[in-house]
Amino acid sequence: MDCQVDMDDGGLQWYEQIGRQEQFEDEERERTRLTMATFEIHRATKRRAKLRLGMSGPAGSGKTYSALQIAGGLGGRIGMIDTEHGSGDLYADLLPEGYDVLSLSPPYTPARYIEAIHALEDIGVSTIIIDSLTHAWTGEGGSLDRQGKIADKSGNSWQAWRQVTPEHNALVEALLQSRCHIIATMRAKTEYVQEKDERTGKQVVRKIGLAPIMRDGIEYEFTTFFELDVQHMAYTGKDRTRLFDGEIFRPDMETGRKLLSWLNSGVDGPRSTTVMSEDQKTAMADAINRAGTLDDLYRAFSVAYRVANSLPDADALAELTALKDERKALLEVHNDAEFGIAA
Repeated sequence: MDCQVDMDDGGLQWYEQIGRQEQFEDEERERTRLTMATFEIHRATKRRAKLRLGMSGPAGSGKTYSALQIAGGLGGRIGMIDTEHGSGDLYADLLPEGYDVLSLSPPYTPARYIEAIHALEDIGVSTIIIDSLTHAWTGEGGSLDRQGKIADKSGNSWQAWRQVTPEHNALVEALLQSRCHIIATMRAKTEYVQEKDERTGKQVVRKIGLAPIMRDGIEYEFTTFFELDVQHMAYTGKDRTRLFDGEIFRPDMETGRKLLSWLNSGVDGPRSTTVMSEDQKTAMADAINRAGTLDDLYRAFSVAYRVANSLPDADALAELTALKDERKALLEVHNDAEFGIAA
């Protein structure tokens, strides 16, 4: 019977189905072409950059003190995001020029960290010390706390991570894209080891710091990463500057000066001064509007963010950011309705 209907309509239904399929394939090819157009190939060139320094260590290793010393060597106005209950004010007399403190209290959500970073950028600081970044992961309202509460209410741990991970990624992006130097301290897991003192021959107990208390792999996001011990000595776990390879040293203002010299070496200015094409902007807007989950949304917006910043095209970035915010609000409402929880 169906075959008879198809024959009677002269094949119009069949042609309509084929037409829709070809249109879909054409659209997919066009989206692929526009996506490929966002790639940029250029000759590697050393350019001026902003510092992205991470430091971890156990209690008493001197993370805050070392961060201030390095920031002093970088020069300029310094702002500190203090989550350590007023410890940021304890070194008020350390630097002749002083520094500003933004006290961050619970909840330590990634969004509040981002707001704090923007607040210090807006008052004109050149270096932001985040003391500490650990609270965004393990503190009250941090990613682990939020994931646990969502999982308890929804009964779905995997879905909880799908909501929390994009928030954490947004904080990492804020660190990487800030126009200021960033120095982020992190607490380290602590372990005690027993070893022989070569001078006395006696067994002594020594406290050591292990991995930073933060999401696994956070070290990869920084240009340089120092691991501090309780003697306030730093070991370089990662160093793209190649200034401190294999060294064990005590961070001071000279450390900041060395880093600043490396950061300022190279050519000035962005790679390009063009604006995003309308075709590129349309393709990225479509990807944002078609995002079915928060993960999809942040992946789509991440591409748009990087392309707009590399040009740079502030107008396109503002337009795509507004689209992202609208889509995010719709997806969060959908999640609330599905799981019966607050976003």
